[in-house]
Amino acid sequence: MAFNTQHAGEDVLAGAEGAPLAEDAAARKIEGRSPWRLGFERLRRDRAAMISAGVICFIVLIAIFAPVVAAITGHGSNQQFYAPVGLSPEGQPLPPSSRFWLGTDTLGRDVLVRIAYGARVSLIVGLVATVMTVTIGAIVGLAAAYFGGFVDSVLARFMDWLLAIPFLLLAISLVTVIGPGLTVLIIVIGFLGWASVGRIVRGQVLSIREKEYIEAARSLGAGPWRIMFIDILPNVIAPIIVYTSLLIPVTIVAEASLSYLGVGIPAPTADWGQMISDSQSVYQYGAWWYLVFPSIALLVTTLAFNIFGDGVRDAFDPRGDQLFV
Repeated sequence: MAFNTQHAGEDVLAGAEGAPLAEDAAARKIEGRSPWRLGFERLRRDRAAMISAGVICFIVLIAIFAPVVAAITGHGSNQQFYAPVGLSPEGQPLPPSSRFWLGTDTLGRDVLVRIAYGARVSLIVGLVATVMTVTIGAIVGLAAAYFGGFVDSVLARFMDWLLAIPFLLLAISLVTVIGPGLTVLIIVIGFLGWASVGRIVRGQVLSIREKEYIEAARSLGAGPWRIMFIDILPNVIAPIIVYTSLLIPVTIVAEASLSYLGVGIPAPTADWGQMISDSQSVYQYGAWWYLVFPSIALLVTTLAFNIFGDGVRDAFDPRGDQLFV
């Protein structure tokens, strides 16, 4: 009995010592995770965001391998097929078939191939113009909030002026004066959209510019630009990343809207907005595919980016719903 009692006491003691050890191990495991790692883990558990990421990857692959799609079908992006191959005897587009999987357009071109090449334009404009917008907005927002005073007043009023002007009206005016083109479109969209990013960054910097570590950096003789980009920017990078993910679909829709209105990507370059605009003259005569398929491509792309952006916001910035309303 004494032997059993002694072992029982040892077991109890081991269990009592093991519980704190287990708790310490769990605590160390939690402490070892950075905010970025926790954000990625939350994002990975978001099923809708992961499905959207898969859709985005598929669209990116379609854009990259658009020449492969053209090679498989045997049709170039601007290759025209006349009646009776690519057009009906009446000169109307042909419906989907084994030769033209998504039908043809008003000039007898393969809609599938042009959608694949149009994805290139939408993604290039969406990504490059968004990076340009976020870069300008982040720099201006940082400078306005950090320097304050006259600099803040001037930059804040300039941001208010940009936000007060209707985007499409100003973009149409600028593109009409300069001339349509991919580079012009990227510059116009990127320049006109930075004010909203600047407002968000400015608000974030105003809330942290008087923190103790910023004062410590000043007392050590750090310059303003070093403080802005080394000490402040890393602490506001999460809202910037969140807003970037939500801004990409807005930029894609803006590009498609300008092309739809005839001041975007010039013909014959394949573009979703231009295809939707061109289909208006024939879809009421039965050529529904020419309107439906480019519209679905635009809808799926923007919806996937929006859902993924919502997932990024929930994962990396829990207060994002207060910032981006």
